Amino acid sequence: MIGITMGDPNGVGPEIIVKASADGILPDNAVVYGNRRILRYVAGFVDGEIDFPIIDVGDFSVADLKPGQVDGKAGHAALSYVKAAAEAAVRGEISAMVTLPINKEAVRLTHPDFSGHTEYIAELCGNPPVTMMLATEKLVVTHVSTHVSIVEAAARVKKDRILEVIRLTDEALKKIRPTSRIAVAGLNPHAGENGAFGQEELLEIIPAIEQANKEGYTVIGPEPGDTVFFNAVHRDRFDAVVCMYHDQGHIFIKTLDFDGGVNVTLGLPIIRTSVDHGTAYDIAYTGIARVRSFALALKMAQSLAGEHSV
Repeated sequence: MIGITMGDPNGVGPEIIVKASADGILPDNAVVYGNRRILRYVAGFVDGEIDFPIIDVGDFSVADLKPGQVDGKAGHAALSYVKAAAEAAVRGEISAMVTLPINKEAVRLTHPDFSGHTEYIAELCGNPPVTMMLATEKLVVTHVSTHVSIVEAAARVKKDRILEVIRLTDEALKKIRPTSRIAVAGLNPHAGENGAFGQEELLEIIPAIEQANKEGYTVIGPEPGDTVFFNAVHRDRFDAVVCMYHDQGHIFIKTLDFDGGVNVTLGLPIIRTSVDHGTAYDIAYTGIARVRSFALALKMAQSLAGEHSV
């Protein structure tokens, strides 16, 4: 069974679920963690039907809707859907969870320390080492750090963490790709140019790559951040790129295929995938939200759960 979280009620999540159902994209074994009243309301203007199981969580109502707005009650509701699905996955009641977007600012109005889906779900699972993977048809990227400042991101470039991400990346690639060729991006311009632009490559990144190769992984780098993606996509040299910080991976993937990206949290004891876009407040409740990323996230979750092949 695949659990789906509805996302921020003020965003595009509810519409995506109803449209996916109308298009026959929802698996027969899907269950939605969210709000039946909101989904019925959306079905009324996108010509859909609510013919899928729903587990109602919380007391958010149609009267509480503020489409396209940052709202604390909506943020709290969205987080409660995630909590319910994650706990169900931990208990083994669902085989995987697929999350629709929430708004961090809205969640922080009631949970000030919230930093993101990835970190929150990891906490619910006992805080195992995790990494965020973004996957498209042409390339996979993973991240040494994500939702931290650029100063903190640089401080987190450490051998042990890089090696950890390489191992998680290889494990995932072997489930979804025929080969596992991993490039590791440098932190600094030109991958540090042998220490001219920083020491992180010499002190942390290269030792991690050397250790990974000793362990039998196929790892190349450090590769300059301005060429590694070109070589991966256009010259087919790599299947994945380990990125040193959030935007290094996100900018390229979202430029490459904004609607075709899937977010996967690696390292969890449960399977969690997500769309690779936000709440899209600017188009919420207008009837024009697209379902492609959600469909791919569902497919990836099924594949990782052994229910379907990508």
